[in-house]
Amino acid sequence: MEIIKMENISKLYKSGQIQVEALKDISFTILEKEFVSIMGPSGSGKSTLLNLVGCLDHSTSGTYELSGTMVDRLSDSKMSDIRNMFIGFVFQNFHLLPRMNAIKNVEIPLIYRGMNTKMRKELAENALELVGLKERMHHLPSQLSGGQQQRVAIARAIVGNPAIILADEPTGALDTKTGDMIMELFVELNEKKSMTIVQVTHEEEIAEYGSRIIRLVDGEIVSDVSSGGKSNV
Repeated sequence: MEIIKMENISKLYKSGQIQVEALKDISFTILEKEFVSIMGPSGSGKSTLLNLVGCLDHSTSGTYELSGTMVDRLSDSKMSDIRNMFIGFVFQNFHLLPRMNAIKNVEIPLIYRGMNTKMRKELAENALELVGLKERMHHLPSQLSGGQQQRVAIARAIVGNPAIILADEPTGALDTKTGDMIMELFVELNEKKSMTIVQVTHEEEIAEYGSRIIRLVDGEIVSDVSSGGKSNV
């Protein structure tokens, strides 16, 4: 079943009299439980595309259907509601709040949902256990390694049981060994928890963890192929 459907998506940015077409008539679908990597050189439009998929921005033209809802023309507040219910985000630089310990960072999306304290804590502990960090839940980000911080970020992304995980260069700030461990965790979430994962990366080896690779050049899709993926299960 399709969970993401984009048709004829374009995105224009204006700076004074200059107009830049970041995406040009992009069309593709992503099925539930797929693990898709989006690749491309700097300036190819991959981060712009991820922002549109994540309901962080509106396209200039085209249509976007997310889990059966046409989201491309929703108001910002409605986009925020969709984002909070359906999507979990993982960023290159973790984006953890430095004065909050791990469990408090993981609870943040649940606070936005208005969930009570007891339920938030229980779900956050479960998410940290799933990523192998339950014993570090009271540590501050500064007391954790880069890989552990990214695991906390992943726990925060999955705590609300979203349909989709969007990851923007999730291993970019990590060494190769730690990056591979993070990607193996994504594979496990995809295969065992049936989460749809869409990641942006410029690294070929990281992209190959996905079962499909979409390549962008100058705002256009130049290839969309199955990769075989890497399984640790």
